[in-house]
Amino acid sequence: MIAEITKGTRLTRKTVVKILKGLQQNTFYNFRVNPESFIHGVTQIINSEKAAMLINNIVYSKIDKSYEDSIFTLNNFKGSLAKNILEVKKNVHNYVKTDSDIERKFASDLECGEVLVYAKMPKSFTIPTPVGNYNPDWAIVFDTDKFKYVYFIAETKGSMETLQLKEIEHKKISYAKKHFEALGHADIKYDVIDSYQSLRDKIMN
Repeated sequence: MIAEITKGTRLTRKTVVKILKGLQQNTFYNFRVNPESFIHGVTQIINSEKAAMLINNIVYSKIDKSYEDSIFTLNNFKGSLAKNILEVKKNVHNYVKTDSDIERKFASDLECGEVLVYAKMPKSFTIPTPVGNYNPDWAIVFDTDKFKYVYFIAETKGSMETLQLKEIEHKKISYAKKHFEALGHADIKYDVIDSYQSLRDKIMN
């Protein structure tokens, strides 16, 4: 048990033992009932607490490496045009694959005159975080001088309520905000939105 939790949390055995000693006896009894579930649960809780502590202290630094623009031009669509693939004009492709009704509506709204070009971020574009790699949803370039931000990296969610987001998802978003802040580019903004109107509200401020 100690070895597995140590492996899953990357803590020392001494630290894991100290944490386990702090558990109440009735909680520790769950190990006897279902060892695998107990180890998985303890590992998740420890990693969640680690992530919460690291958010305030993590520092992202710019490096020389960059993604090739080919990540936006590789096309690997699979799906039904009537369901999750939408025919568009301002995307980097003629079609965009959406994962929900909210994304489909958002993609349709991005076809307006304010947007120069946009892309659904490929799965290969990831931001490393202590709780796993994170992949934002959209990259948008605006064709107007009305907005404070020209480039916007968006995460589309059905609800803007923090409690509606999965805990791990909320932490990854917090790390992503720090990542884009570290770029130090005044024209780039990253945020979570649930509609094109909420996107406009954020770039107008």
